[in-house]
Amino acid sequence: MSTLHVLSHSPFGDDRLTSCLRVIGADDALLLSGDAAYALQPGTAPFAALQTRGLKLYVLAEDAQARAISVADWVEAIDYPAFVELSIHHDKVNSWL
Repeated sequence: MSTLHVLSHSPFGDDRLTSCLRVIGADDALLLSGDAAYALQPGTAPFAALQTRGLKLYVLAEDAQARAISVADWVEAIDYPAFVELSIHHDKVNSWL
Protein backbone atom coordinates (compact mmCIF):
# COMPACT_ATOMS: atom_id res chain seq x y z
CA MET A 1 0.00 0.00 0.00
CA SER A 2 1.59 3.27 -1.12
CA THR A 3 1.21 6.66 0.51
CA LEU A 4 1.70 10.15 -0.83
CA HIS A 5 3.11 12.24 2.01
CA VAL A 6 2.38 15.97 1.70
CA LEU A 7 4.42 18.51 3.64
CA SER A 8 3.61 22.21 3.59
CA HIS A 9 5.53 23.61 6.59
CA SER A 10 9.10 24.88 6.60
CA PRO A 11 11.63 22.22 7.62
CA PHE A 12 13.38 24.88 9.71
CA GLY A 13 10.46 25.48 12.05
CA ASP A 14 9.64 22.00 13.33
CA ASP A 15 10.37 18.27 12.93
CA ARG A 16 7.65 17.26 10.45
CA LEU A 17 10.15 16.46 7.69
CA THR A 18 12.30 14.38 10.04
CA SER A 19 9.25 12.49 11.29
CA CYS A 20 8.04 11.90 7.75
CA LEU A 21 11.41 10.56 6.62
CA ARG A 22 11.37 8.14 9.55
CA VAL A 23 8.15 6.47 8.38
CA ILE A 24 8.19 6.86 4.60
CA GLY A 25 8.18 3.54 2.78
CA ALA A 26 9.85 2.32 -0.39
CA ASP A 27 6.62 2.62 -2.42
CA ASP A 28 5.73 6.04 -0.98
CA ALA A 29 6.32 9.50 -2.40
CA LEU A 30 6.84 12.91 -0.83
CA LEU A 31 5.35 16.15 -2.14
CA LEU A 32 6.71 19.46 -0.85
CA SER A 33 4.31 22.39 -1.04
CA GLY A 34 4.19 25.86 0.46
CA ASP A 35 7.10 26.60 2.80
CA ALA A 36 8.22 22.96 2.71
CA ALA A 37 9.84 23.87 -0.62
CA TYR A 38 12.59 25.53 1.46
CA ALA A 39 13.87 21.99 2.13
CA LEU A 40 15.31 22.14 -1.40
CA GLN A 41 17.81 24.89 -0.59
CA PRO A 42 21.26 23.44 -1.37
CA GLY A 43 23.68 23.31 1.52
CA THR A 44 21.04 22.79 4.19
CA ALA A 45 20.47 19.76 6.40
CA PRO A 46 16.97 19.11 4.95
CA PHE A 47 18.40 19.20 1.41
CA ALA A 48 21.10 16.68 2.35
CA ALA A 49 18.57 14.41 4.10
CA LEU A 50 16.32 14.38 1.03
CA GLN A 51 19.15 13.96 -1.45
CA THR A 52 20.60 10.90 0.27
CA ARG A 53 17.24 9.12 0.66
CA GLY A 54 16.66 8.40 -3.04
CA LEU A 55 12.91 8.65 -2.64
CA LYS A 56 10.25 9.77 -5.09
CA LEU A 57 10.26 13.49 -4.41
CA TYR A 58 8.00 16.16 -5.88
CA VAL A 59 7.57 19.88 -5.33
CA LEU A 60 4.77 22.14 -6.47
CA ALA A 61 6.46 24.21 -9.18
CA GLU A 62 4.66 27.43 -8.32
CA ASP A 63 5.70 27.16 -4.66
CA ALA A 64 9.37 26.66 -5.59
CA GLN A 65 9.16 29.54 -8.05
CA ALA A 66 7.47 31.85 -5.52
CA ARG A 67 10.35 31.20 -3.12
CA ALA A 68 13.06 31.54 -5.81
CA ILE A 69 14.20 27.95 -5.22
CA SER A 70 15.93 26.08 -8.03
CA VAL A 71 14.66 22.54 -8.35
CA ALA A 72 17.41 19.90 -8.40
CA ASP A 73 17.33 17.33 -11.20
CA TRP A 74 16.43 14.54 -8.73
CA VAL A 75 13.22 16.37 -7.76
CA GLU A 76 10.19 16.57 -10.05
CA ALA A 77 8.45 19.95 -10.17
CA ILE A 78 4.73 19.46 -10.79
CA ASP A 79 1.57 21.51 -11.19
CA TYR A 80 -1.79 21.06 -9.47
CA PRO A 81 -3.25 18.64 -12.07
CA ALA A 82 -0.18 16.42 -11.56
CA PHE A 83 -0.75 16.67 -7.78
CA VAL A 84 -4.25 15.29 -8.33
CA GLU A 85 -2.82 12.47 -10.45
CA LEU A 86 -0.32 11.61 -7.71
CA SER A 87 -3.15 11.54 -5.17
CA ILE A 88 -5.12 9.14 -7.33
CA HIS A 89 -2.07 6.95 -8.03
CA HIS A 90 -1.36 6.32 -4.33
CA ASP A 91 -3.56 4.31 -1.99
CA LYS A 92 -3.46 6.97 0.73
CA VAL A 93 -2.57 10.63 1.11
CA ASN A 94 -1.07 11.74 4.41
CA SER A 95 -0.89 15.49 5.00
CA TRP A 96 1.59 16.36 7.73
CA LEU A 97 -0.39 19.09 9.41
